[in-house]
Formats: sequence, structure tokens, C-alpha cells
Amino acid sequence: MSLATTKAWIYLENGTFLEAKSFGADSTVVGEIVFNTSMSGYQEVMSDPSYAGQFVTFTAPEIGNVGVNSQDMESRSAHAKGMLVRKYQDRYSNFRAEGSLSNFLKEQNIMGICDIDTRFLTKIIRKEGAMMMIASTKISDKNELKKILENSPRIEDVNYIEEVSTKVAYKHTQSTYSDREFAYESAPTPEANVVVLDFGVKANILNELVSAKMGVEVVPNSFSADALIERYNKKEIDGVFLSNGPGDPLVLKKEQEQIKKLIAAKIPMFGICLGHQLLSISHGYDTYKLKFGHHGGNHPVKNVKTGLVEITAQNHNYNVPQNIIEVAEVTHVNLFDNTIEGLKYNNSPIFSVQHHPEASPGPKESRYIFNEFLSLIKR
Repeated sequence: MSLATTKAWIYLENGTFLEAKSFGADSTVVGEIVFNTSMSGYQEVMSDPSYAGQFVTFTAPEIGNVGVNSQDMESRSAHAKGMLVRKYQDRYSNFRAEGSLSNFLKEQNIMGICDIDTRFLTKIIRKEGAMMMIASTKISDKNELKKILENSPRIEDVNYIEEVSTKVAYKHTQSTYSDREFAYESAPTPEANVVVLDFGVKANILNELVSAKMGVEVVPNSFSADALIERYNKKEIDGVFLSNGPGDPLVLKKEQEQIKKLIAAKIPMFGICLGHQLLSISHGYDTYKLKFGHHGGNHPVKNVKTGLVEITAQNHNYNVPQNIIEVAEVTHVNLFDNTIEGLKYNNSPIFSVQHHPEASPGPKESRYIFNEFLSLIKR
């Protein structure tokens, strides 16, 4: 691959210094490094708002070979700081492709780094945990990179929700698309109306809510709980969905206070990922940071009720504590590390999951959970 001729330099906060090549934007960027084990879906990952503030190391060795297209975007733009790959393939081959990954990253001002040992990086993260790093196509001096990194804010100090949340409310009417025809299916007639609290919501979550026969209105993270409660009492809305999103949920103090009001009002609620974590915190149970997080499309989760094992898509660095069983029933458990993956709150019309039932990328074995939200609302 001849395109990546520009040099790039990487410095990790543990002192690791590496030289590689660049196929994305020319820049100097600080972020948190994590690894993702998905074998496909690099465009969906890069445009997932939950990756804001992070460099994604892909364990799949070949990246770029199917190009990019507008249909697979999970938000309006790319949000990750950059991507690190073993081998970048600029000559793509896919009937849906509209351009190369390299051009996409440059247009989005996102760094792309290749010709680097991603297995080595993944082993570092697994051993020492997710950590901050700096990448540059302009600065080659190790000490200068180290100084910039040391003087930059850490990911847990930044409220990325303010960047990724919508600024104005809007209606979402698009459903999921047919895998066979690669065309969006007609949206069914809604049987309930829900408000989505946008902390960085993925497009396919909205699509799945529509496909599950719900009318969807998306509102900013600056939502008013009192206004939503009033609308609920007037039967203008039937439930509230709390979306995924980036960063440390403990930072989101104003959102927590508003969610507490919704909990007290007994409004039916469903949360995914960050939404799952915020519900836990708002019930009085603070989250904690995992060593290197769960990122990928192949994580086994046991459904406690059915006993079945679902292969799930995951993307989170934080988790709810075990003592939350004081106020909630565990519905799903991660079989990699036995962490909590799903909760149903006692005496409340509220449930949540840590994994991503909308996949994109990943398996779709957990899509039924969206239908459970509709069933909860109807009950």
C-alpha cells in the first residue's frame, strides 16, 4: 500500500514511543487508547459518538478494504480521535462503497495510523489498562510529545456529551434497513411515543426504536425533567430512552439530577450503555472504571431469565457496581468477567442493558430488547 508515506509518532503515558505511518489527517492529537475486537464495521465505530476522546486500536489486521459509505454512518460525523491499524488497504472493493477510508478520515480531520504492531499495543492495554496517548504527524521528538501529553486533560476530565449531543430536538422516522436489499424498510405505525435523551445516540438505536413500533423524538442533554413529566402526565409521551455516549458518567451531574426526577415520577425508562450507567448513579450507585473496557462485537452475555447466551456488541469503559442488587434485579451477565450487563429496577418501570442490542457493527441476537421496551410501556 503506497498511500501512507507520511510518518507518524506515538507516545503512550507508560513511556512507550513508536514510529508508524499516517493515512489520515495531519495533526497532533491527545486521547485515550482502547482496543476493539470487531472484525468489521470500522466506519460505524469511528462515527459512534461513544468513542469521542479515544484512539481505537483495531485487532482485525486488514482495515479499509470495503471503503466507506454514507449509509453506515452512526452519527453526522466521526467522533473518535483516531484509529490505529496493522495494515491499511486503500484500494477498496465493495458495491456499496462511495470512497476510501483515508479520504474519509482526512475530510473528518481524524488521524489514521498504520504499519504498527497492533497486537503489541493490545497486549499493553490488556496488561496495564486503557491509558492516555498522543499521536502526531508533525512532532517526532519523544520528550516534546511527553510534555504535551502530561499537560493535556485526561478523558475523565472532559465532558464530551456537550460536543456530541444534538443542540435542537428532532423527530426520527427512519427504521432499520434490510440486510438483503441494503435499503431502509418502511417504518411501521407507532404504538407508543418515546423521548430519547441524546448523550451521543447511535443512528441504529433510533432505527431499532422505530422498527419496534415507537414514535421517536430526540432531545438534547440539556433536557428538562419537569417538562417531560408534564408531557407524560398529559399522555403526549409514553416513555423515555437514555442513550449511549462517551466519557465518565460521574461527570454528568446535571443530567443525573434530571434523571432522578424522572425516576421519582415512575416514567417507563430504558437505558443502553451510558444510559444504563446513569440510571445506576441516579439510584445512588456510582460506576467504576474497568481496566481496559469492553469494545467489540463478540462478547458473550447470559440472559439470566432464559439461560441463553447471546453474542453481543459492546463499547464501554465503565460499569455498574455489584451492590446495585440492593435496588435492582440482574437480568444479564457478561461471561468474560461476570460483570453486570442488564438490570430491572425493583418496583419501577425501568430497565437497562450495558451491551448494544442495536449492534452496528456486531451480532443482532439482542434486538428483542427494543420490543421489551414497548411491552413495558404498554403494561
